[in-house]
Amino acid sequence: MSDKRLKDEVTGVETTGHEWDGIRELDYPLPKWWLYIFYACIVWSVGYWILMPAWPYFWNGAWRYTEGTIGYSQRNVVAGELNAAVAGRADVLKQIAETPLEEVVKNDSLMEVALAGGKAAFGDNCAPCHGSGAQGSKGFPNLNDDEWLWGGKLADIQLTITHGIRWEADDNTRQNQMPRFLDDGMLQRVQVNDVAEYVLSLSGQTENAEAVTRGAAVFEQQCISCHGADGKGNQELGAPNLTDAIWLYGGDRASIVQTVAHGRSGVMPAWGGRLDAGTIKELTLYVHSLGGGK
Repeated sequence: MSDKRLKDEVTGVETTGHEWDGIRELDYPLPKWWLYIFYACIVWSVGYWILMPAWPYFWNGAWRYTEGTIGYSQRNVVAGELNAAVAGRADVLKQIAETPLEEVVKNDSLMEVALAGGKAAFGDNCAPCHGSGAQGSKGFPNLNDDEWLWGGKLADIQLTITHGIRWEADDNTRQNQMPRFLDDGMLQRVQVNDVAEYVLSLSGQTENAEAVTRGAAVFEQQCISCHGADGKGNQELGAPNLTDAIWLYGGDRASIVQTVAHGRSGVMPAWGGRLDAGTIKELTLYVHSLGGGK
C-alpha cells in the first residue's frame, strides 16, 4: 500500500493513495443526490428521536425509554385495535351467549364466529393438557374420537367444561372416582391380577383362561356397578368402556393392574368460574365439532 496520491493515467482522476497489487483506488466524490439524502436522513433521525419513543436508558433501578414529545405508543395502538375488534364482535358474542347451543349449530354465521372463538379459547386454556390438536395424552382424553367418559352431546360437554371433574366447585361437578382396590384392602394382590386378566380378555388380549374365570367372578362382585355386566361402561358415572382399544391410562397388563390396585383420580378444572358463559359455549361447540361429538 502507498500513501502517494497520483493521477490515474487512464481516467485522469486523482487516486486516494491506496494501492493493492498494483491497483490504485480512484478518489471519486460521492454523488450529490446521495449526499443530500444522507444529510436529510440525519436531520430526519434527530427529529424522530425528539418526537417518537427512541432511546433506552437505565434509571432508578430499571430500564426505561424516551417517550417522545407527541406521546405516541405502539402498545396503545395495538390495545386500541384489540378493543375495536372486541367491540365489533360484541353483538355476535351476545347472540351466541343468548342462543341455545342447538340453534347456534344451525346458524352458519354464528357457528363460524363460535368455532373461531372456541379454537382460540381452547389454545389458551385447554391445550396444555389435551394438546394443541386435542389429541390428548396419557391421563388426558383425546377429544377427536367418539369415546366419551361423561358423554359427548353438546349438553354433556358444556356441563363438563362448566363444572369440571373431581373439582371442588359445586354440586354439578363430576365426582365419581375409581376405587383403590388393593390400597384400601378391598382385594388381595392375586385378585387384582385376576380381574386385570379378565379386563384384558374383554378386548381379546389374554389367553390365561383360568385367571380370566377367577377374574370374572371378582369383576361381577366389585366392578359391574360402574362398568356394567358387559364391561361397556356408564357415561353417567364416567366409567369407561373396557371392551375397546381406547385406554386413558394404558391398556397393557401392568397399567390395568396399576389402575385396579391404586385407582385413578384425574382432575379437570371447573371453567365456569373462570370463563364467561359465551366463551364456554364457544368451547363446547368447538370441542363438539372436532369429530367425536354426538
